[in-house]
Amino acid sequence: MTFTKTSQKFGQWADSRANTVYGLGFSSEHHLTKFAEKFQEFKEAARLAKEKSQEKMELTSTPSQESAGGDIQSPLTPESINGTDDERTTPEVTQNFEPRAEPTQNALPFTHSSAINKHWEAELATLKGNNAKLTAALLESTANVKQWKQQLAAYQEEAERLHKRVSELECLSSQANAVQTHKTELNQTIQELESTLKKKEEEIERLKEEVEHAKELQDQRDSLSQKLQEVETHNKDLEGQLSDLEQRLQKSQGEQEAFRNNLKTLLEILDGKIFELTELRDNLAKLIECS
Repeated sequence: MTFTKTSQKFGQWADSRANTVYGLGFSSEHHLTKFAEKFQEFKEAARLAKEKSQEKMELTSTPSQESAGGDIQSPLTPESINGTDDERTTPEVTQNFEPRAEPTQNALPFTHSSAINKHWEAELATLKGNNAKLTAALLESTANVKQWKQQLAAYQEEAERLHKRVSELECLSSQANAVQTHKTELNQTIQELESTLKKKEEEIERLKEEVEHAKELQDQRDSLSQKLQEVETHNKDLEGQLSDLEQRLQKSQGEQEAFRNNLKTLLEILDGKIFELTELRDNLAKLIECS
């Protein structure tokens, strides 16, 4: 058997031997996922149980044989294949068994078979419990399907009732005067809608013009912003040049002030020299008059 998710809340339970497929619906995706996990778990348990059952059949069907040296061999068991703890630790003893040990060796398969039977009875009880759970889940899914069928039938009845109601309304609306009145009202409504649509179109055209004008203004603003940035850059350059000129002017004024100071000093020296020359001229004149 296989279980396949077909949607978030629906799955298919297929039985290849019976050639049947069951559709299961769930109330939520969580329930579907949980069911699929349990299904896989029980399927795996059934597979293991089948394999163990086959192994049990092979173990019980294998007769005990005697070796050429008179040794007695037990049936094919995991202990006989891998060796028991006593056989692995003391292999020399197993080769020297005497015939009197034969009852013990023959009793081992029956004890082992009894333990296997108990184990498989427990496994069978577990599988029965799992089968009961799966059967309950299937019955619940079947009940859900029946409920959905009832809801679908109710929806179909409601749809038929509404269809009849629509037919009655269509018959009532077939009256000529009502249709004519309704047609007139529709024509008026259409005219009003056309007028409104025309106004809306005019408004849309106006808005388009405003948008284009806004785009032009935006372009002008961008151009002015760029020019303003250029002017600011030019102003910064002019300010730099002005600062340089001011520095030069201050330097020139300092040089002129130094030149004036030097000139005043030179004039004072010249005045002193002129005064000395005047005294020298007067003295020379006096000397000439005396002579």
